[in-house]
Amino acid sequence: MSRVVVGLSGGVDSSVAAYLLQQQGHEVIGLFMRNWVDESVTLHDECPWIEDSNDAMMVADALGIPFQVVDLSAEYKERIVDYMFAEYEAGRTPNPDVLCNREIKFDTFLDTALKLGADFVATGHYCRRESEVVNGVEVHKLLAGVDKNKDQSYFLCQLNQFQLSKALFPIGHLEKSEVRKIAMEQGFVTAEKKDSQGLCFIGKVRLPDFLQQQLKPKKGKIINVPADHPAFAGAVLADGENDFEQWATPVELTPDMGTVVGEHSGAHYFTVGQRKGLMVGGTPEPLFVIGTDVKENIIYTGMGESHPGLYRKALFIRNEEVHWTREDLEMQVGESRDYMVRIRYRQPLQEASIHRTANGLYISFVNKQKAITPGQFAAWYQNDELIGSGVIHE
Repeated sequence: MSRVVVGLSGGVDSSVAAYLLQQQGHEVIGLFMRNWVDESVTLHDECPWIEDSNDAMMVADALGIPFQVVDLSAEYKERIVDYMFAEYEAGRTPNPDVLCNREIKFDTFLDTALKLGADFVATGHYCRRESEVVNGVEVHKLLAGVDKNKDQSYFLCQLNQFQLSKALFPIGHLEKSEVRKIAMEQGFVTAEKKDSQGLCFIGKVRLPDFLQQQLKPKKGKIINVPADHPAFAGAVLADGENDFEQWATPVELTPDMGTVVGEHSGAHYFTVGQRKGLMVGGTPEPLFVIGTDVKENIIYTGMGESHPGLYRKALFIRNEEVHWTREDLEMQVGESRDYMVRIRYRQPLQEASIHRTANGLYISFVNKQKAITPGQFAAWYQNDELIGSGVIHE
């Protein structure tokens, strides 16, 4: 059988992944990734990587497999953390989980595994991989996990064919409850451990506190724009007109469109759709961020969840940010196709049409979407298969 390096995180999912691979007869090696060691952020009590690595080591010991800790913190800082700071500073909202899979787990970590003579790397993601020959070429498909409440295919939306060819997802066919049951039957220390909430330094530390390590506070105005402002009325489009281009263009917000309702500590700390952290009270309905201007350091808000500034019917992805997991299905300029699309993790798939132009992709939705956020990833699916993805430009 194959030699498989498993990314043991100290959680229940990767523990069971390693066990199942061993049961299938593979030679299994456990590696724990240490990704964060920056002493400038006080995380020792909040990011229990030592506890996690000990739990991973205990699982490896129970399985009788080799185990070691690999320090990927330098690559992690350069490729994930520095990128996060740059994106927030530019007024966009990055998704570090997607980047971590593309840049660390299935790049740097994969390289480490291959140097150990591994045939594959495996993780505890809730997704599946299938391979078939299409037009004489082997094609690897990334499929949603069977447990729809835990499906993590979105987080892997930037993987390419080579990365998928080396990836195994042993628990993708299981429900979470089944995974916990297996772990309990095996007596794993991780059996009843709570799921981690994303990246440790974000899950355990408030994001603004973390961002303030590099992006300093800067007071600015919060301007509330009324829902009945004429800018949100939209134009009437003629039949057959390429309306997706107009729909993808956000309303240009300016200070004269509303009234000052408060003060914030830095526009780069906020994201479209955000409700918490505005610290503005006394409004009949909650305020939501409908736009940020990091150059002028202004946050624009709208009152109520139905405010038209929160919704848009289309988005745009530049050519350089388009990624096809299924390279053989790449669209040509002038082509349009219908896909199911999501613009954030856990969002139910949405009916949409994708239009390829010379400059990039327009995605137009059957129903208007709330909080389309620059910097986040849109991923498109055909049935259960993730076909491609891209960074939302606007």
